[in-house]
Amino acid sequence: MKKRAFAPHALERIVKGFSNHRRIQVLSILEGEPQLSLDEITERTHINYKTASEHVRRLALSGLVYKRSDSHSVRHVLSARGKQVLKFLRTLE
Repeated sequence: MKKRAFAPHALERIVKGFSNHRRIQVLSILEGEPQLSLDEITERTHINYKTASEHVRRLALSGLVYKRSDSHSVRHVLSARGKQVLKFLRTLE
């Protein structure tokens, strides 16, 4: 069997994507409540809109969250990688 190549830069991007307690909180919230808008994420995390927007942006850039536009807002959902990251983080508790 051929082993997959280790891509340090790609892994760094993923780790940086969840290396903040608020971003981990957002991942956890989206696991239980997929398809939330940024306003809804802001309400559940009790942080301001600009801060929540930046956290969600970083999660999306690292491939942990997908954004989907509907007619009124952008909806957010965990990617398969986001689910894997949450599973991994729970092993550390």
